[in-house]
Amino acid sequence: MRLSGSALFICFLILGITACKDKSREIPLKEIDNVNEIPLMEDYRPQFHFTPKEKWMNDPNGLVYNKGIYHLFYQYYPEDIVWGPMHWGHAISKDMVFWEHRPIALYPDEKGLIFSGSAVVDKENTSGFGTPENPPLVAIFTYHNMEGEKSGELDFQTQGIAYSLDNGENWEKYNGNPVIDNPGIKDFRDPKVFWHQASERWIMVLVAGDRAQFYNSKDLKSWEFMSEFGKEHGAHGGVWECPDLFPLKVDGDGAEKWVLIISINPGAPNGGSGTQYFIGDFDGTTFTTSQQDAKWIDWGTDNYAGVTYNEVPDDTRLFIGWMSNWSYARDTPTKQWRSAMTLPRTLTLRSFGDEILLANYPIDGLDAILRKEEARNLSIPAMGTDSIQYNHLNQGEVRFTTEAKNFNLSFSNDKNEKVILTLDGTEKIFTLDRTKSGKTDFQADFGSIVQKMPVQDLPEQENEFRILIDWSSIEIFINKGQYVMTAQIFPNENFNELKMVNSSDSVMTINNLEVSKAESVWR
Repeated sequence: MRLSGSALFICFLILGITACKDKSREIPLKEIDNVNEIPLMEDYRPQFHFTPKEKWMNDPNGLVYNKGIYHLFYQYYPEDIVWGPMHWGHAISKDMVFWEHRPIALYPDEKGLIFSGSAVVDKENTSGFGTPENPPLVAIFTYHNMEGEKSGELDFQTQGIAYSLDNGENWEKYNGNPVIDNPGIKDFRDPKVFWHQASERWIMVLVAGDRAQFYNSKDLKSWEFMSEFGKEHGAHGGVWECPDLFPLKVDGDGAEKWVLIISINPGAPNGGSGTQYFIGDFDGTTFTTSQQDAKWIDWGTDNYAGVTYNEVPDDTRLFIGWMSNWSYARDTPTKQWRSAMTLPRTLTLRSFGDEILLANYPIDGLDAILRKEEARNLSIPAMGTDSIQYNHLNQGEVRFTTEAKNFNLSFSNDKNEKVILTLDGTEKIFTLDRTKSGKTDFQADFGSIVQKMPVQDLPEQENEFRILIDWSSIEIFINKGQYVMTAQIFPNENFNELKMVNSSDSVMTINNLEVSKAESVWR
């Protein structure tokens, strides 16, 4: 979402001030422009992940469920495949698998670019924008004023709101914007808002430099500062961004705890962008935790700025992240569009011994597009190898269970390009090696780092390994999301061989091995 101040200003000058004109009244209503119109054979276009039809996309914004529809707004620049003046793009879905593109929701205006934020259903019409019979959707976002940044002042980011009375099709910005002025903090942005029933207030968490700040409101228009968190907690190797705050019950039915998500760039464990989280308590005013160090939602390099949906039935907590990294996001080898979202994931709090972790695992609805084949069991002798041939390894899933703790999996093609996944049970490390995965030389960091994930709490018994590979990504879920890695890949040909190497001195048993092709959501 963010360039440095000087780079932002230069970009803005090059693109021209007219790119930021508010065009919200110039877009006529039209029939749904189905996402399936995207060309099937476009290089690296993911076949079962969300992408914009064209041009640049980054952070997911305004994730909200209303009247049977999941809304996905996102940071969008409609003029180029590199970052530019930010708008809110928009897509909708009934199942979070198949998406429909909608017209741009929010355009920049005289107050600034439209940076990240959230959306809520104002059920009681506290804002007065709608009626009790037709409560509004309200978007809460950061204005980024380019002229203010140019002047060298620190107050160029403020918070604004907009509302929709037709379930997100058309938006009207509040004429009293901004609703929160900047107190003199350079990075003051990315508001996440939700209704807190216990205090009967709207709660906002946003990032303010190296910490999170909390505000409350009765009407979404007037906000009061309450508290802050984080100066002495977690990772601080870069700028804090894209916060989220929500409750979950431990193991589904245990004690309720609150989870605070904070993205950071740079400062992630494998370089560049990443998303940390804290588990603690929130009393309506203050978030507290005994956790000092960062815990990470995803140890791979390509899951950033993720947030969760408001208003999902049964309080299910659904998460989507931007599947990229600011180290190379502007350089990846695509031509018509740039960037994809991660698979939607369900977040749960799970206990492992004395520790509680935030697990994330693909939504159940994904199974609807997987063409499952008959499961098989394999035995690989000590220090032995087995391999299987499949033509659809770049558009599907590999899933199995095993007690083995020392092995590697190699996905490769006829050009000898490969992605290697290794579990080292002695060192308790899982690695993802994409250094020879295909196109890697478009940026120095992309193909030079073997990504590492500590797995010291992986249970000794049998664990599930679930690997989903699309045309330009790989997502690994170990033990139902206890450990997760996400990474982009750009092979020159599809992978067609899976090689399994047993690096231990005992037989490796693989149970219930399924290799499933995923149907294209572009059909």
